[in-house]
Amino acid sequence: MSDVDRAVRTIAETAIENEHYFSELDGTCGDGDFGTSLATGFRLVLNKWETLDRSSIGTFLSAIGIIITSNVGGCSGPLWGTGFIRAGALSRGKLSITLSELGAMLRNSIAGIQARGGASLGDKTLLDALEPIAAEIEKQAQDPSNPLFAALRDAAEKATATIEATRPWIARRGRQSFTGDRSAGTLDPGIVAIATIMQALVHRFAPVPS
Repeated sequence: MSDVDRAVRTIAETAIENEHYFSELDGTCGDGDFGTSLATGFRLVLNKWETLDRSSIGTFLSAIGIIITSNVGGCSGPLWGTGFIRAGALSRGKLSITLSELGAMLRNSIAGIQARGGASLGDKTLLDALEPIAAEIEKQAQDPSNPLFAALRDAAEKATATIEATRPWIARRGRQSFTGDRSAGTLDPGIVAIATIMQALVHRFAPVPS
């Protein structure tokens, strides 16, 4: 449970620290409020941090998802909140999870986000960063001896690579899709946010030098 607690706090702090950067990216072809929306949701999570139900990983993640979904409008709240809720659905009653279970939780989150937002892989959305993360975690989980840090590090590299790989794409979903061909050559803020969060998680979970 402590690793999940630490991971979620890292996600929240990273979203808040990068509020202006993410909004600037969104301002290129979107409403310019992505960073603000994300930071607003996670500030509310941190405001309730000490009172969140930690009786299991599932209740903890679901509570976070409900806070975000209930208080953040636009596209961000429903999608990010759904991701947490769907991850929580597969960790009910658990106080610890394996890499394999983490992979399954990510897959369930991706499915929920797809259903909620209607996006598919290749539409230039955060899904294009989440998919390689899930795939890498599943790959690493095939060897039970693989440590969490190695899985996070390799998954973060895959997510980071999608930032530039998707830059030439035309957005097919979200606010950026309204600009049509003008979205080609721009960075998707959701993809950048996922990659930035993964990099922060790698830093937070890095082994302490002996």
